[in-house]
Formats: sequence, C-alpha cells, structure tokens
Amino acid sequence: MIVEIGHFALILALLVALVQGTLPLLGASLRSRPLMDLASSAALLQFGLVAFAFAVFMHAHIVSDFSVRNVFENSNTAKPMLYKVTGVWGSHEGSMMLWVLMLTLFGGLVAVLGRSLPPTLRARTLAIQGLLGFGTLAFIIGTSNPFARLIPAPLEGRDLNPLLQDPGLAFHPPFLYFGYVGFSITYSFAVAALIEGRIGAAWARWVRPWTLTAWCGLTIGIAMGSWWAYYDLGWGGWWYWDPVENASFMPWLLGTALLHSAAVVEKRETLQRWTVLLAILTFGMSLIGTFLVRSGVLTSVHSFAVDPTRGVFILVLVALVIGAGLVLYAFRAAGLETGNPFAPVSREGALVLNNLLICAGMATVFLGTFYPLFAEVTSGAKLSVGPQFFDATFVPILAPAIVAMVIAPVLAWRRGNLRAALHRLLPALLGALLAPAAVLAFHRAAPPAALAGIALAAWAMLGVLADLADRSGLAKQPLGTAWRRLRHLPRGTWGYTIAHFGIGVLIAGIVVSSAWRSERIETVHAGDRLEIAGRTLRFVGVTEADVANYHAQRAEIVVERPGSEPLTLYPERRWYPVAGSQTTNTAIATNGFGDLYLALGDPDGHGGWVLRAYYNPLVPWIWFGAILAALGGLVSLTDRRLRVRLPAARVSPATVPAGSADS
Repeated sequence: MIVEIGHFALILALLVALVQGTLPLLGASLRSRPLMDLASSAALLQFGLVAFAFAVFMHAHIVSDFSVRNVFENSNTAKPMLYKVTGVWGSHEGSMMLWVLMLTLFGGLVAVLGRSLPPTLRARTLAIQGLLGFGTLAFIIGTSNPFARLIPAPLEGRDLNPLLQDPGLAFHPPFLYFGYVGFSITYSFAVAALIEGRIGAAWARWVRPWTLTAWCGLTIGIAMGSWWAYYDLGWGGWWYWDPVENASFMPWLLGTALLHSAAVVEKRETLQRWTVLLAILTFGMSLIGTFLVRSGVLTSVHSFAVDPTRGVFILVLVALVIGAGLVLYAFRAAGLETGNPFAPVSREGALVLNNLLICAGMATVFLGTFYPLFAEVTSGAKLSVGPQFFDATFVPILAPAIVAMVIAPVLAWRRGNLRAALHRLLPALLGALLAPAAVLAFHRAAPPAALAGIALAAWAMLGVLADLADRSGLAKQPLGTAWRRLRHLPRGTWGYTIAHFGIGVLIAGIVVSSAWRSERIETVHAGDRLEIAGRTLRFVGVTEADVANYHAQRAEIVVERPGSEPLTLYPERRWYPVAGSQTTNTAIATNGFGDLYLALGDPDGHGGWVLRAYYNPLVPWIWFGAILAALGGLVSLTDRRLRVRLPAARVSPATVPAGSADS
C-alpha cells in the first residue's frame, strides 16, 4: 500500500507543479500579491511531495520489495545494503526520480532563501521552475513509472549492474545531478528576467550564488565520475571523451562561462544579453545531456538504453524548454540595456575573451559528440570520433583561455593597462618559462606539447599567487602588514585564488600523467617478476573466494622498490552470478605524486594470468585540482556579497516593479 501512496504523491506533485507554473505567472502580470505568494508555498509543497515519493521508492529498494518492477530489475537480496540504497538511482526510473528531486529542491531553496527578491521576479522564477517540474513529472509518470507493480511478485531480483556496485557510484550521481539540475534555477531566473525586461547588477547578485552552487556540485560530480572510471574499469585512464562524459562536461564549460559573465554584470552592469543567453544554453546543455543518456541513442557504461517513446518525449521536452527560452530571448533581448562600454584591454575584455574561448571549446566537444549521431541518422554511416580529435581541437582553444584566466583579475575594470598587468605577473611569467626548462634539463626527449602544458600549469598556479602577493603588498610592506591585508581580503578573492590554483594543479596532473605514463601488459605465472618505473612486481599467485554477492579471483603482488619496504597489492576479478557479468577491481598504490596501478586480466589456461601494470605520475593531482576548484567555489559562497539571502537594503529601487515591495 505504501508504494501506491508514493505513486499518488508523485501525481499530486504533478498537479501542484501545474498550479505553481501558471497562477503565479498570472499573478505577476496582474500584480496580485496573493497569487504571487502562492509560488513559494507551491514550490515547498511540490518538493515535499517529491521527497516523500523518493523516500517511498528508496524504502522499496531497502526492503527488497520485488513486487515493484524497478526493484526486481535492479536489486537482489544478496546485495549489500549500501548498494540497495544507492541502487535507487542506478536505473532509468530511479535516476529520473533523483533528477526531479533536485529540481524541486532548488525551487524550494529559492522559496525559502529568496524572500528579499522582488515579488514579481520571485513569482515568475518559481513559476518557470514549476513548469520544468511539470514536464519532468509528466515524463516520469507517463513513460517511466518507478512504482509499476509485478503480479505475482518474484521471489528474487535480477541484481544491479555490477559496474554500478561501487562506493564511487554511491555519491557520484547525486553530486552530478545537483549540478546538472541546479542550472535549472539560473534558466528560470533568466526567463523570468526576460519576461520582466530588466537585467542589472541586482539580478546578477541573485543569480551568481545559484550558478556557483550548481557549478561546485557539477565539478565534484564530474571529478568523482572520472575517479570511478579510473579505478573501477581497469583500463588505466581517467577520461576517454566518452559521449556521456561529454554530456556533463559541456554544461560545466558553459556554467564556467556563465559564472564569470554574471560577475561582469554585477560589477559593471554590462554583458546582460550575453549572460542571459548563457543561462539558457547552460541548462539547455544539461537537458541535451539527459536526452543523450536517457533516450537510448547511446550504449555506454553510464547510459540507460530505453524504448523510443521515452526518447521522443525527452526530445520534445528539450525542444520546448530550449526553444521557448531562445524564442523569448529573440523577442526581448533587443529591449535590454546594452550596458556600460569598456575597452578591449580591460577586465571585462579579458573575461569576454575567456568566455568566447570556453564556448568555442564547448562547440568542438558538441561537434565531436553529436556529429557521429547526425551522420548515422542522415546517411547510415557509423563514425567514431576518438580522443585524438578532442585533443587536437579542444586543447589548443583552451590554452589561451587559461592565459586570459590569469591576466583578467589583474586588469582594471573598463580600461586596463596590459603592460602594467604583465609587470605584476612577472614572477609567474618567469616561473612559466623556467618550469619547462627544468623539465627539459632532466628529460631531453620531453615532448614539446608536454613542455607547453607544464608552462601553462605553472602560469595558472603562479599567476594567482603573484596576484595574491601583490594584493597583500608582500615584499613592499612589512610582513605583519602584508599578513593583515591577506587576512582581510574578501572571501570571494580567496575563493577565486583557490579555484584558479586548482585548475593549474589539474592541468599539471593531466599533462604529466599523459606524457610520462609507463605501461606493461604481460602474462605472468607464480614467482614471475615484472619491472616498471623503478619498481619490481613479484607475482605470488591467485586465490578464489565467495564474498557477499560475487565470486572473487584475487591476485597477490608484492611491490619492491630500493630504499622502501615491500608493499603487497591485491587486484581482483569479480563474477556476479545473478547479473551474469564480470568486473575488474584494480589495486592502486599512491604517494600523492604518482600511482602504481594494477589490474588483473584473463587467465591463459596454463596457470598464467594477464597483468596490466601502469605507473601514472602526478595523476592524483587531477582530482586534487578538481577538489581545490570546487573548494574555491564553496569559499566564495561564504562571502557575504554572494549570500543567497540578500538583505532588502541591497536591492536597488530600479529593480523593484512599481506597486510591489520586498517580502
């Protein structure tokens, strides 16, 4: 009975979403305060109903209620409790439930934290969010009912995809969806502002915290997904430009551009049209990524192949959301203020250049991801676009964007002095030149592209440190004075410093791990030794055991290195009898500066086993850099200037519609 109650709550949420998406819009047009206030109550009620339905769905998985079709198809009584819980979002229906939960969560947060918003803007924003919720709930109820019953109920389930039975997949989807769906609120703010015809500094102050919140979640989600692919799939890499990887990377790129563009609107009240277009396109890319994964056009570890009805429904929803936003933009953008002028050499100019380069990079990723699909639909030809295409197109575009990223913060608003900015960044420039020279001194055969990448990483890291030193007056003021100035810098400044430094760390990890990776793939027998990166691997043998819901074949490998104690690693192969599939569980030894990575392959039938051994220098820096970038965003969110609950005094009278007041 509780399952039916959860289903009923979902249907009620659909009706509430319809009310939220219509009456507040009417109220904003009529300046009816009761109808506008209805938006907040409806948003909270919709979130409560969806959260209740989600909890009921999770309960069905926890108690292994196989009368629910989704539980039968994605769970098993032998599955550990952690994966019973996280298996909730391991299926198509469950992932869509998580999607709509995040969507209504952001609507509820705006209802609670947005009391200082002008009433008409708040009502319209929550109404647009309600319409997004209505479309998603209609899709779930109409084509992807998570509460569908099986009669009679089977005694046992089919089990979850073994690749998804991993701690990394327990937390990766919630963070990813938090970021993915979080950009929906920036879309709602943008459409609401277009309806009102006013976009200024106050609007940007309301939008930036939500953009930054979603960006942080998406950054963590992508990093966790990359880490999972690295240690769980056993291929030794961390990114393959898989279409589903690209589906989350594209909105991250546009979200990064949106974040910086909104800062320009807030500080200088310019780039309003460009910023609102970015807000529409960023969430549009999130929806396109959803179509890519949920429509069945792809077969991937991450994707869910589903029936064509679902794909058509999602495609229509994507077309309506993006199309409506762009059509409204086409009609209303011309009426928006053009903003304050600025010189090409200025902070605004550098941020615009950075924006354009990031968007161009996103366009190359979009082309490489979707062109094979378009070609197959139009001509039937099956094409494959591999990492070589993306490395050759995306990287050269991104490199000057990193250069601009460092220069922009040291330029003045409106009109800057490039020579003075480069003088302030002289230590960073020298470091960027010396870093590849030092590498070349120790490694004469270093690839030129790798040396350029090292210079870029050094430029990014040292650039923010040079800016921080200049802001504090280090080397110009007494140490105590410089320290006091550092401590009193705004948290937003500290946040940008940490985030940009993290990007430099990430670049260093990518470049070094790609250029100086060591690899050995050999068939080994008990007692055999293998040399890699100054280490000796002694293969002891393989033991077998039944663990939880899988059968494990575990290798024992002793790692010996001069001057260090021997280390034993245990890579595994796991067979899941219920699911009828096999996975690889790698063994990784890391010291923070490099990973020794071991994966056990197939037996040769004569007592030997294929062993894949890699040494990936600086690869941990990739995830450390991503964590720093997200941490920088979180630090910025604590800046009082970026708090989502803005005091009424911060609201400019020009942004408050006539006849309304803050609530």
